[in-house]
Amino acid sequence: MFLPTWFYDMGPIAQALSGGLFTWGVTALGAALVFFTKKVNYTMLDSMMGFAAGVMIAASVWSLLIPSIDMAEAQGVLSWLPAVIGFLGGGLFLRVCDHFLPHLHPGLSEAEGVPTSWRRSTLLVLAITLHNIPEGLAVGVLFGAAASGVDPTGTATVAAAIALAIGIGIQNFPEGLAVSMPLRREGMSRGKSFWYGQLSGIVEPVSAVIGAAAVIFIQPMLPYALAFAAGAMIYVVVEELIPESQQHGNTDIATLGTMVGFAVMMVLDVALG
Repeated sequence: MFLPTWFYDMGPIAQALSGGLFTWGVTALGAALVFFTKKVNYTMLDSMMGFAAGVMIAASVWSLLIPSIDMAEAQGVLSWLPAVIGFLGGGLFLRVCDHFLPHLHPGLSEAEGVPTSWRRSTLLVLAITLHNIPEGLAVGVLFGAAASGVDPTGTATVAAAIALAIGIGIQNFPEGLAVSMPLRREGMSRGKSFWYGQLSGIVEPVSAVIGAAAVIFIQPMLPYALAFAAGAMIYVVVEELIPESQQHGNTDIATLGTMVGFAVMMVLDVALG
């Protein structure tokens, strides 16, 4: 994959920040649709949410779990052990966060987490923000892994990290819309609806930098960190994206969207990585 020299010269932290800013920007683009439409086409939204699920599943396998297994084998440990520990740890981390942090999923009326008097808008943004953390971490960890040079198979590369950022950016588009449009329906102004919609993605550049810095300075944790991000993303897919994509009776189109999303991310990772 052709990449400009200046991007390589930025270093992994700056690269991770750039990737996180990109995914945040696409979230903002999705939220900006609130300025141009009054009503959500749920068939389209459900297909987009299914597509997002497929992207995240493929990214978890091709961009995170496979490099995790390869790196563990190169380190001389059981190839599957760090992948299993990290994968389950990522899911458990989000389960604990879901249990304690108040949040409201789009399309639902009751908040999850500890009881709170926070406004619905805050709870809605927190739900998407919480689930954007592993996406930013995944981008940052992969950029850090590429910089470490400890993967002899070459599966963790800058090009692969860029492919992952592109895939996550694509699936962030419907998430921005999924926040801004419900807020608009509740009577919030278009400007405020957009603001809260894009705000849900602001955690991604932050978590990307944290992920890159962590694995650069603690290289033995790389296989675990990659699998951790994969486990957290799969948790989001099963707990949020797939159920939300099938709330309005568009089961078939949402399922096809998932398959297309998986195929697109697989192509991105294999062709560009």
